Amino acid sequence: MNALEYRNKENVGIDSSLPSKNRSAGAFRSKKEERRYWILLITFIALGVLSAYGLLVYNNPVPIDSPSFIPVVRRRMVAIVAMIIAAICQSLSTVTFQSITNNRIITPSLLGFESLYSVIHTSTIFFFGAGALINFTGTGPFLFQVAIMVLMSLILYGWLLSGKYGNLQLMLLIGIIIGAGLNSVSTFMRRLLAPSEFDILQARLFGSVNHSDPDYFPIVIPMVIIVALLLLANSRKLNVVSLGKDVSTSFGVNHQASVIYTLVLVSILMSISTALIGPLTFYGFLVATLSYQAAPTYDHRYIFPMALAIGFLIITSAYFFMNHIFNAQGVVSVIIELFGGIIFLIVILRKRAL
Repeated sequence: MNALEYRNKENVGIDSSLPSKNRSAGAFRSKKEERRYWILLITFIALGVLSAYGLLVYNNPVPIDSPSFIPVVRRRMVAIVAMIIAAICQSLSTVTFQSITNNRIITPSLLGFESLYSVIHTSTIFFFGAGALINFTGTGPFLFQVAIMVLMSLILYGWLLSGKYGNLQLMLLIGIIIGAGLNSVSTFMRRLLAPSEFDILQARLFGSVNHSDPDYFPIVIPMVIIVALLLLANSRKLNVVSLGKDVSTSFGVNHQASVIYTLVLVSILMSISTALIGPLTFYGFLVATLSYQAAPTYDHRYIFPMALAIGFLIITSAYFFMNHIFNAQGVVSVIIELFGGIIFLIVILRKRAL
């Protein structure tokens, strides 16, 4: 019996006394579910591409036959590329993180990436003034933020997932405590800022694709592609690791090494997304939750593509409607976080547990 069949029997409730023709070790329980999966995946991809096309050409003040039309589209393309990066980072990291922790409620944000991002920018304007924060751009500061976040994660993993500790729940608890402490420090410094400095800082702390700089793309895009491919290549092993330490060990998988390796990849994706766009606390959770509903399987080879398609559709459609329908560009991340938070509360109330 392979890992996927074990998962199906445990979670779907397949009775071993049923005839063998009703059992399945495949990714889906039936051809109907597989057909439904591909229909939804193609539909979400088509809608996401349509939303991205709308962002590029809809309400463009320059006529299509004008020489200035292409430069305007190129400027809008920067936002589309940032949305693709955000969708890849947030969807893959959240699904992976929930799989290795065997919990579909918690997200990588619990490890304190967004709190550290807030502290970095708040301390910059607090100690050096608004001018320093405005000038805190470029490849150097970007790589510095990513390196600090990844380093914090590596220290956390190396300390709490090895030796006498070796406890994933303890790591999550410590991450929550560190995040709360960093938020308290950041809040204290923000209270001491001048109103004008506070406004500048708040604009930076809201997650938005407008924060992205195209100069970062030559560095960010190869990193995201490599990490995403590593996660996809590791999807079969992730199927086994998601079954828990005892089961994965019985299948010959080094559970601790696999978890640490996967968490390092997750931390890289989350660091890139947070440093490039800003905090998006519930966006990944919203994408992952909808992906589980659309992809009725535990095989990550199918969950990952569905999560990518849904993540891209959510962020492109949200920006399209807010920018061109409601003329409220600045509240896009707020709306995404609002819906993500509502879904989070619904899931917790239904499960009645974390």
